[in-house]
Amino acid sequence: MTKRRKVIVHIATSADGYIARPDGDLEWLTSRPAPEGFYGMSAFMKSIDTKLLGRKTYEVSLGMGAKFDAQNPSIVFSHHPAPADAPLGVQFVNDAIGPFVSRLREQPGKDIWLMGGGELIASFLDAEAIDEFVVSVVPVFIGDGIPLIARRHRYVPLELRSVERFEDGLVQLHYRVQNK
Repeated sequence: MTKRRKVIVHIATSADGYIARPDGDLEWLTSRPAPEGFYGMSAFMKSIDTKLLGRKTYEVSLGMGAKFDAQNPSIVFSHHPAPADAPLGVQFVNDAIGPFVSRLREQPGKDIWLMGGGELIASFLDAEAIDEFVVSVVPVFIGDGIPLIARRHRYVPLELRSVERFEDGLVQLHYRVQNK
């Protein structure tokens, strides 16, 4: 029997729960010196082979110089059609999340990284399509911004798997979603 592919949100937030400023700016995050291994990201990247992201996150990623390739497919959830210049390995979809993730899990491969943003994470939570969260809480308040999860009425119990504290004050929380 093959291992069930997990959908994992691996993301950083400010201490007040924002993943970006209202305009999408990440300077508060990207200007920090990171320790070797980048808070476990190097190891995490070896455990996944597919990235899921919303259109805005995709555009911010492109603007930050992200590289996309066919070996590690990136799936962009968007209500807009794919741009003609989308890099190889990037697929745009407008499918219902639950059935799409079920089909994706049936394909052989490693775990799946749900990168964001907050609206997409909320939609995946509502579809019960997230298995785990790894949230790196950066020791800074930014006062306003895009929340980790778009506000909706929901109750999602989490089971704490681990807590890791880094010397620079960043704390990484690893949760399993209990509706699984």
